[in-house]
Amino acid sequence: MEPEVFVDVFRIALGQVVVLVSAAILPSLFVGLTVAVFQAATSINEQTLSFLPRLLVTLASLMFAGHWFVERLTGLFYTMIDLIPQVIG
Repeated sequence: MEPEVFVDVFRIALGQVVVLVSAAILPSLFVGLTVAVFQAATSINEQTLSFLPRLLVTLASLMFAGHWFVERLTGLFYTMIDLIPQVIG
């Protein structure tokens, strides 16, 4: 049981987390930025105005990329299963 195996497992899992979270959050970030610029340009100071577009874009990105998310997580699961002999022995 070598420490490098655990580092590799952690690196792979953390990379997957970063990719999946970025795919879900970045569209919402861009919509929030666009709404904030619009609010600044029109002097509208309503805090709840940016919530609904961000929520809808986040849900849409999860809906459209859901198959890809499951595919990536399944690949990660298979990778972890393949690494079990290295971790144990």
